[in-house]
Amino acid sequence: MYISARVDYAVRALLALTEAGDVPMTGERVARAQDLPVRFVENTLAELRRAGLVQSQRGRDGGYRLARPPEEIAVADVIRTLEGPLAEVNGVRPEATTHTGPAAHLRDVWVATRAALRMVLESVTLADIASGHLPEVVVDLLDQPDAWEPRPLGRR
Repeated sequence: MYISARVDYAVRALLALTEAGDVPMTGERVARAQDLPVRFVENTLAELRRAGLVQSQRGRDGGYRLARPPEEIAVADVIRTLEGPLAEVNGVRPEATTHTGPAAHLRDVWVATRAALRMVLESVTLADIASGHLPEVVVDLLDQPDAWEPRPLGRR
């Protein structure tokens, strides 16, 4: 799975807002807190506001804050807001793909891949990341012997 800078930066910005609690943060403060480009953060926060993940407040004490408690915002929510479905195959949802011959069961692999992504990304919230207390399903995956080992391209 490719995780874009846009998603990474957005989650980091939301984590800065999580840490701030009910105190609004300007886009510039959020960017500084995570060492991110200010313009990028401000554009992303505006998009997250339109999606209902953050709210903004004008004025001298204005800025952004989470629109919902961090326990209610999953990483999957951020990805879907910014980039659409968690898994697509050439722009089509996995269950809508059709293949023939020896590839007839490939759809099952793509659907299972989406299910695995959901298992992690829908279970991890901003609060989990900020507290360092990740869901058991994630901890179990991190404890796998080869979880932290990169694999060479083209090899298992």
